[in-house]
Amino acid sequence: MNDSFYDKIYRAVQQIPRGRVATYGQVASMAGNGGAARAVGNALHVNPAPGVIPCHRVVNAKGRLAPHFAFGGDEEQRRLLEAEGVEVRDHYVDLKKYQYRPL
Repeated sequence: MNDSFYDKIYRAVQQIPRGRVATYGQVASMAGNGGAARAVGNALHVNPAPGVIPCHRVVNAKGRLAPHFAFGGDEEQRRLLEAEGVEVRDHYVDLKKYQYRPL
């Protein structure tokens, strides 16, 4: 299969379980290019299936929500995360508590 990097990013994001988050850099690594965190942001901004590809579960390296979350702003990202049990304080998620750590 000859998938694009965006396809690999979308598959990686789909692995993040409900109630967990991953960082842009972590998703880039999961997709095979750890140095491409910015590309992850670009891919998620044009997410073709927001209900299927849970881009709201991706935060920056410090746990900050996306200030320009493409699907309703950071308040919508907060709402979606809190609906999954993720606590958000002052636009940040505690990565020690909520970061996805695949085996």
